[in-house]
Amino acid sequence: MKNIGFLSFGHWSDVPGSLVTSGADALLQSIDLAVAAEDLGADGAYFRVHHFARQLGTPFPLLAAIGAKTSRIEIGTGVIDMRYENPLALAEQAGAADLIAGGRLQLGISRGSPEQVVDGYKYFGYVPKEGQSDADMARQHAGVFLKVIDGEGFAQPSPNPMFANPPGLLPIEPQSPGLGDRIWWGAGSRATAEWTARQGLNLMSSTLLTEDTGVPFHQLQAEQIERFHTEWKNQGFERKPRVSVSRSIFPIMNEEDNRYFGLRGQAAKDQVGVIDGSTARFGRTYAAEPDKLIEELREDEAIAAADTLLLTVPNQLGVEYNAHVIESLLTHVAPALGWR
Repeated sequence: MKNIGFLSFGHWSDVPGSLVTSGADALLQSIDLAVAAEDLGADGAYFRVHHFARQLGTPFPLLAAIGAKTSRIEIGTGVIDMRYENPLALAEQAGAADLIAGGRLQLGISRGSPEQVVDGYKYFGYVPKEGQSDADMARQHAGVFLKVIDGEGFAQPSPNPMFANPPGLLPIEPQSPGLGDRIWWGAGSRATAEWTARQGLNLMSSTLLTEDTGVPFHQLQAEQIERFHTEWKNQGFERKPRVSVSRSIFPIMNEEDNRYFGLRGQAAKDQVGVIDGSTARFGRTYAAEPDKLIEELREDEAIAAADTLLLTVPNQLGVEYNAHVIESLLTHVAPALGWR
């Protein structure tokens, strides 16, 4: 059995063929797709966060709205770039969204990905300290965030408060019990996965890794997951961690599916490129008729090692088409693989 959700980048653009032409379209259709996914039996609705781009930038209004309109599915991010975040404000927003959703928030955070602008976090008021990299700053912000969501008081109360205070130092409010166990770190390498385990965070692994050893992507990612579990065990944590992987998977059910993705399936293979000056390996797209797709996915070692699968959806094709893709996988592929 696997937890199966979707991951949307929330793109919008006013170009021919796009059904998502504005920011309003992206937000409102994201809510509609989450509701549809829940109705279809999917387990999660996750959203990518990108700044300075026609994508989903600030996630919490969207997550809170989805939390209020659904009752079962997990809602989350994949991922929030911690270089841009005030960790105390993030803790308040996350706590509120989680309470609205009844404890269903699964919050993916990380150092982030290549940006639309140069050092965009500086425009948000954050600059690495002397001798510190932007990745160091992201991890520092994350450390503060993780500390304050545990409910420990740290702020000195006013001697003349407007409202009566409880005794002692004051914590961030609102607190949402259990949220700390539902924080994920987006890891792009094997070493980062081991660091994630040492922090006691769940592992979120995407469709690319910022390293390449020459082996197929799914095998490299499976090794990343194995190293994460080994380090988790070494740390002696009692909680069982979660691991997610993202995949582009399109069952070819009709001519429309074939027109959109048939050629991608025929040419499917890993890609090797460069990100931030380092070699990176990108996973393939899976697109085929269900019988063939089942056999191909059965060989994916990383999917087998993960408990959660996030389907990357082409959100500009609209809610109806993406619901069709999700339903096709849940109905015609997942049962044969033992995922349902």
